[in-house]
Amino acid sequence: MADNTPVNSQITDAVTQTNVKVLGEAPAQAMAVLYQTLAHSVSLAMQNSMQAQGGLQQISNAITSTACKQILEISSGGMTKSEK
Repeated sequence: MADNTPVNSQITDAVTQTNVKVLGEAPAQAMAVLYQTLAHSVSLAMQNSMQAQGGLQQISNAITSTACKQILEISSGGMTKSEK
């Protein structure tokens, strides 16, 4: 119990207990925020890598179709449809 003060001792005890509780929970809350931040950073990195992979797949498809078109043009002797 708190010393005799003009404030009711039950009130001072309640405030003291609340302060102790807050100080006791602070490290756990700090670690929780750290873990959430880490998880968010990792998820953003994975999203960026998936986006880059998708962009590279589009470039690969464009290169493949261009190469196939050139192969077909070479095999037909460079003639277009109207020249055949």
